[in-house]
Amino acid sequence: MDIRIGQGYDVHRFGPGDHVMLCGVAIPHTRTLQGHSDADVGLHALTDAIYGALAQGDIGRHFPPSDPQWKGAESHIFLRHAVDLAGKHGFKINNMDVTLVCEYPKIGPHADAMIACLSGITGVTADRISVKATTSERLGFTGREEGIAAQAIVSLVAA
Repeated sequence: MDIRIGQGYDVHRFGPGDHVMLCGVAIPHTRTLQGHSDADVGLHALTDAIYGALAQGDIGRHFPPSDPQWKGAESHIFLRHAVDLAGKHGFKINNMDVTLVCEYPKIGPHADAMIACLSGITGVTADRISVKATTSERLGFTGREEGIAAQAIVSLVAA
């Protein structure tokens, strides 16, 4: 059996705004994440994990930030592209795990909605998707609430 594992990591800083996009869900917050797209760190880390498992680079290779057509783009576009690329290479996602690193907003109340969103984008059943969070115990940029980080891991299996 051909199994591939990929890992992804992403960070975005806070700026003025009233919500953050995390794993496809708009969460009310006193600030927003800044980036070339909608700055959804969860979707970006997951997208990079899939690209990594396929040995196909990262988001920047497929959607260059220097290309103005991606300014403000919704990150589900990137994730869907990665899922489709996996299919073209003869793989399907077996499972995925996303960890969001932040002090606020609290992720627990939104985790089920995030899992449902990820399932809708990827076609992976909810029982194969994990979304969880941790703090950095007030250490570093996430601890100082300057931004949010995410890491993700996926396993792909031959379809």
